[in-house]
Amino acid sequence: MTLSAELNEKLSRVGPGTSCGDLMRRYWHPIAANAELTQQSTKRVRILGEDLVLYEDRSGRLGLLEEPCAHRRVSLFYGIPEQAGLRCPYHGWMYDATGQCVEQPAEPPASNFKDKVKILAYPVQEMGGLIWAYLGPAPAPLLPRYDEFVWEDAVRSIAAAVLPINWLQAMENSLDATHVEWLHGYYGGYVQAVENGREFDGTSSASGRRHHVRIGFDVWERGILKRRIEEGGSEADDDWRVGHTVVFPYMLGNPTLQIRVPIDDTHTWHIWYTATRPGVPVPPQDPVPFIEMPWRHENGEVITNFVDGQDIMAWVTQGEIARRDLERLGQSDVGIILFRQVLQEQIERVERGDDPMNVLRDPAKNAVIELPRERVHHGNRRQLERAYGRHDSDDGSNGRDAARAGGRLMPSESRELLRRLRQEAASRGIGPIDSPDFEIVPIRAVTADLA
Repeated sequence: MTLSAELNEKLSRVGPGTSCGDLMRRYWHPIAANAELTQQSTKRVRILGEDLVLYEDRSGRLGLLEEPCAHRRVSLFYGIPEQAGLRCPYHGWMYDATGQCVEQPAEPPASNFKDKVKILAYPVQEMGGLIWAYLGPAPAPLLPRYDEFVWEDAVRSIAAAVLPINWLQAMENSLDATHVEWLHGYYGGYVQAVENGREFDGTSSASGRRHHVRIGFDVWERGILKRRIEEGGSEADDDWRVGHTVVFPYMLGNPTLQIRVPIDDTHTWHIWYTATRPGVPVPPQDPVPFIEMPWRHENGEVITNFVDGQDIMAWVTQGEIARRDLERLGQSDVGIILFRQVLQEQIERVERGDDPMNVLRDPAKNAVIELPRERVHHGNRRQLERAYGRHDSDDGSNGRDAARAGGRLMPSESRELLRRLRQEAASRGIGPIDSPDFEIVPIRAVTADLA
């Protein structure tokens, strides 16, 4: 499915009034880690092409307002958090979390001018150490309580990076099953050889995979489930039997949640979110440890000696918005084609006035939303355990080394806490908690035999 330039624009652009922007505004988006408000009570937020200010007032309530004050257009990023709102530093106008102006100190006491002034404001909620916002029409749907965000007794960590790409490039990568053989296997082996000063002999890296002989993709109520059979494998393997979750519209699941938040048409806030249940009680993490993920060398080139850096290289070098009208897709690209079809279908649902897929409004279905999780990933449980931070060789090395070994960047506070709790669990003969198996109900499915 080579897209026309016109359709590529429709599926990519997310600003106000665009087709995909209208779709994306039907979902809650993470806009900050709660740790980011510990040093300063305001944060600039750009999301879906809108410039906003997130703040926490002195009572602990969160608010999200358009950045300029309605009076003289001064930035509210410099505003002063008060007991019940945010005060502009220029003339003291104060706004509550609904955007209503509630004080204008320089106006006469009897004036009702403030009652006529209201700026744009959006609802926000905190969940799992992230702050989420909804920018769409009322009534807002429920904020989905996906398992890792709400599990009890889980060690959590958050890493993030601003990438100069359109959000769709990162999401399509999650539907590209076979890239792991070459990007993370063959190319990863080449990078390791160069880094270690040896001649590349064609050996894949530790992140390499066996050749894919069959791939499949099931559309279900939460998104798309990605399945694969590699050489020597079968349908009994978790990679096919359980599958790998892509949560519509912007998240890849298991073992680390990857969330692709559209900042605007050409920038994405990419989040790596990890929650691990060691099997013993976990003390509160308030705030959840957060770190900016390094992905560039000092010369500006992408760091490619770890899996996520290799993905970033592929996304960034496609350009700010990939030229899908110039692509040549083959049989192994059925997952990418399917995701584009689903995305177009959901845009059309919104255009008809309907809710798109995976919008939740029934509280009974939102207590804890469990997602499918493989226990054995690419035929290797140890890789999955390393990614969860469970492996004995997790020695506190820096994030890039841990990632190259199959894990993800994790702040040192979470790493140390997880190590201590894992040792406690081992001393008591307790293993990490696995998610239960469950069957999805597919809406439709596509497969491709690649042997």
